[in-house]
Amino acid sequence: MLDRRKFFAFLISLLAFTGGVLLFADEKLSEYAEKAGMDLYYDPLNATGSLEKDGHYINFSLAAGIPSVKDSSEIMTESGPALNDRVILANPKYLESARDFFDMEAQANPYRIGAILIDPGHGGKDPGASATHKINGKNVKVVEKDVNLSVGLKLYDLLKKAYPSKKILMTRSTDVFLSLSQRTEIANSVKLGENEAVLYVSIHVNASLDKKASGYEVWYLSPGYRRSVIDSKTVEGDQSLIPILNSMMEEEYTTESILIAKFIMDGIAAQVGKLSSSRGIKAEEWFVVRNAKMPSVLIETGFLTNPQEAALLADDAYLKKLSLGMYNGLQAFVEHFERSRGFTGVK
Repeated sequence: MLDRRKFFAFLISLLAFTGGVLLFADEKLSEYAEKAGMDLYYDPLNATGSLEKDGHYINFSLAAGIPSVKDSSEIMTESGPALNDRVILANPKYLESARDFFDMEAQANPYRIGAILIDPGHGGKDPGASATHKINGKNVKVVEKDVNLSVGLKLYDLLKKAYPSKKILMTRSTDVFLSLSQRTEIANSVKLGENEAVLYVSIHVNASLDKKASGYEVWYLSPGYRRSVIDSKTVEGDQSLIPILNSMMEEEYTTESILIAKFIMDGIAAQVGKLSSSRGIKAEEWFVVRNAKMPSVLIETGFLTNPQEAALLADDAYLKKLSLGMYNGLQAFVEHFERSRGFTGVK
């Protein structure tokens, strides 16, 4: 008669040994990948596919005799997946090897976004731009500092809910004044763990003498501007390498800032649709992006001097669309950064 206690003890030990996934017989690759946090891609025309996780991948073929390859460099000895009645199956040893590979690489390269700092521009005695328009039959004064804070708080709530393990911070969460240098000092003093990065997002509203000017835009630091992003005290050994390292880091920050700007622009466009138009991503030497030693962007959400756009900026529902667009853009960048292990260049 089966000893239930021994059997369940065996199951528990087996579960611990296999990292929480019981492996008895061939399993549907799609189901296993979902449970193990892997992304499965399959090309039925070529009968090839890949498993991906955290920027690493295993390429496989359903053709007999063709081995799977890890990160284009290591050949797997285990028999690869096979097609059975239109379902891709994989044997336990193959799945275990794949899981161990991804777990090992994740521990070796834990690149992640550790913090996101939201900077609602102006505040307190500094109202920023303002304009009064007749909206729904009433004279309404639209003030930049208020719009910036409303959007910033909404973005904060979205990010905080999505990333409980990351530091989601704000330079201000109330109507207080902060100088530009205070804002960048807050950004540059964020404490990070090893292999962690911080992103800086400054939120503003535009104004123009041309009342027809409208649309949203995202700015990043001009690539030609030279700044110091590496603290020489943190570099051991040959100090003559600091300028080279600094130049490399500057280039990396610029590339990442451009990507953040593009993702945010796409995110806003998807949310606001035809309500407002994109003015594109642009380069400039704004103080906050110039002095923040990290990937940083400055978002202009619209023109409060334009009567139609001012009405939108005074509408809480529209501000929710703007914040959701920014959130979706940042989420896309975080996923890209962490899946590519911090490499954001063009492959």
